[in-house]
Amino acid sequence: MKDMQGIDPDWAWRPFEPTLEQPWDRFLAAHLYRRAGFGAEHHELESAVARTPAEVIDELISRNTESNDFRATGDALAESVVSGGDPKQLSAAWVYRLLFTPNQLLEKMTLFWHGHFATGADKVQDARMMWNQNQFLREHALGDFRELTQKISQDPAMLIYLDSTSNRKSHPNENFARELMELFCLGEGNYSERDVLELARCFTGWEIKNKRFRKNPYQHDGENKHILGQSGQFDGEDGVRVVLEQPQLEQFLARKWYRYFISDEPSPSAALLQPLADTFRQHNLQIAPTLKMLFKSNIFFSQHAIGRKIKSPAELIVGTLRCLQATTNTQVVAAGLQEIGQGLFFPPNVKGWDGGRAWINSSTLLGRANLFANIFENGATRFGGQSLSEYLKSNGARDVDEAIAYFEKCLLAMPLAATTRAELRQSVDSQPGDEEVKLRYLLRAFTSLPQCQLG
Repeated sequence: MKDMQGIDPDWAWRPFEPTLEQPWDRFLAAHLYRRAGFGAEHHELESAVARTPAEVIDELISRNTESNDFRATGDALAESVVSGGDPKQLSAAWVYRLLFTPNQLLEKMTLFWHGHFATGADKVQDARMMWNQNQFLREHALGDFRELTQKISQDPAMLIYLDSTSNRKSHPNENFARELMELFCLGEGNYSERDVLELARCFTGWEIKNKRFRKNPYQHDGENKHILGQSGQFDGEDGVRVVLEQPQLEQFLARKWYRYFISDEPSPSAALLQPLADTFRQHNLQIAPTLKMLFKSNIFFSQHAIGRKIKSPAELIVGTLRCLQATTNTQVVAAGLQEIGQGLFFPPNVKGWDGGRAWINSSTLLGRANLFANIFENGATRFGGQSLSEYLKSNGARDVDEAIAYFEKCLLAMPLAATTRAELRQSVDSQPGDEEVKLRYLLRAFTSLPQCQLG
């Protein structure tokens, strides 16, 4: 494991420049698409390699809104679910977006914010509120963190999830105030219990009427408050502002983005994160410029990042399907993601998903393999609109060895060992059935490899 303390921050955040030793090629392009999205198929990677890394990253960042046509299709699917009122069905509508969006970074950040500002449909129990929040996160995913935080504080689903609807001046509810500082903005140890109580008083009177946010002036505590070294007759917006002004904010978010996009572990030092944190504050808490610096950096394209993340269930399943241009039953995918630990709209608690090694245990590994089996054994699953054998042949893979090589290029962050390649080949040879059956078995076996769990 690399020693993070020895990394020069100046080198780490300097823009990556390809060299003869580390050229900009399909390998690095695939790494970029896996981290800044979910993955890219063969032709997308070839197109990326024909441009510079900076050009590809600029394009990913600039795609910060959905096209009208794609949004209309995605919204229509969601509305059909919302009208039924069952939030459990919403996740399939989100899977559709994950699988087919041309705005991969936008969707990847929407998933990030869903885990960051975690809100669960198991408690909210209102499909409309949950979908409205999802759309809100998407609209602000690459925008202004200040605006994002102010508005999520007034989001009806969030108010219900953190019990803010019962926040009255006679009995302030501390849940949202605590999580705003601990989980959303500052981290543990950067506030006091007195700050929690005083901040909770700012949000008194915030409630929901007819499923919409409103302020009830009769239940608001208008007296003086003392929060994080500032005093005044603060309301909720003031309370959020005070929290966002704290210098711990940028380090807190820089650390979360580092872990989400670069490496699960080891944890980076504060000194290593400082240039990224400074960029976030210097750009007035704008998300896009900060992520642009991250994706263009030396450390992002280094061995400190490549293959150093365990794929989340969504990254694994959606990424595999996207890389192979696969279409399948989104209900099966959505239900499967729930089974293996990442139910969309159902985070485990207000902390969201822990990620990293927490994704993997004997049960979830088996669940991942079983979900892939359900998907690949389903005849309705198509690859580029074709059978798997036809798809592979159209991409130059005409036998088992070439299929293994194709999957390796598309799906792995690190090359296969010769022994693993031989074991895969032997296992396919021993399988009964026609060519299509054998190749789908191979894909199942391939996606169950430990190497395939790493991004």
